[in-house]
Amino acid sequence: MQRKMLKSKLHRVTVTHSELEYEGSCAIDIELLKAADIKEYEQISIYNITNGERFTTYAISAEGDSGIISINGAAAHKANPGDMLIIATYAGYSEIELNQYKPLLVYVDADNKVTISKNSIAMQAA
Repeated sequence: MQRKMLKSKLHRVTVTHSELEYEGSCAIDIELLKAADIKEYEQISIYNITNGERFTTYAISAEGDSGIISINGAAAHKANPGDMLIIATYAGYSEIELNQYKPLLVYVDADNKVTISKNSIAMQAA
């Protein structure tokens, strides 16, 4: 059996551009792609913290160390510059692989620069 699990995420990135006329996708600073182990053209799920929109697209590279997070094409209707997002990827893992499984969680500052990477989220308390 395969279970679909969170592979990686960029947590609380800020949208820098929203380009309706640009060919679809989400352009992400190449350094952020590397930090979160996201490949160009990989499917990504985007959760807009600011307005609650949730959508799926694919990642493309943006200039390194630029902090660019650009929502392009039709998805540009779902996010505006200044919006805060979670960008997530998922993968299938066998029960054996799950023994070693740890997601890659990448956190950024207000300029979309990596501040910390972790492999777990603290348990939510009552």
